[in-house]
Amino acid sequence: MSTSPHVPGSAGYGDNAAALAGQYESISFEDVHRDVLHLYPAPPADVLDVGAGSGRDAAALARRGHRVVAVEPTAELRREGQRLHGDLAIEWVDDHLPAMQVLRRAGRRFDLILLTAVWMHLDPTEQTEAMAAIAALLADGGLVFMSLRHGPVPNGRRIRRISGGNGSSRRAAWARVRAPG
Repeated sequence: MSTSPHVPGSAGYGDNAAALAGQYESISFEDVHRDVLHLYPAPPADVLDVGAGSGRDAAALARRGHRVVAVEPTAELRREGQRLHGDLAIEWVDDHLPAMQVLRRAGRRFDLILLTAVWMHLDPTEQTEAMAAIAALLADGGLVFMSLRHGPVPNGRRIRRISGGNGSSRRAAWARVRAPG
């Protein structure tokens, strides 16, 4: 059973973390981010991967020379990511949307923030709070990239319908935000 019941959006992820990690790792970072990868800052940049899951994206960015913080609220998935990518310089943090209290209290700022298939776990009120938290973590001139997962909701998960999709669970809609600076 998941050890993160206080984070409603993480429900169901800890129960089969190893299988989920295998599923996430089976799709390459390049395939997921191909449409926007050319817009990411050149290394070394300070990168935040929110809802890092197995650490696939964090690992790819660390290999490219970025300084990466991987936030994952589900302890079981965080452990899988640390096991799979423990040889890389990734800072793993137990924090979560909407508030991102740990990183905000530490005064951290990032040049690139990724929210890959995370936003749909938040209700509209949480999305408003989360956007303020993300803005507080974004460095001047920094970028935020967000993908949205569309498709059927797996049992035991909390996923909100986000408009703009075509219903395909394999396609992602990307949004980009640049901080003033």
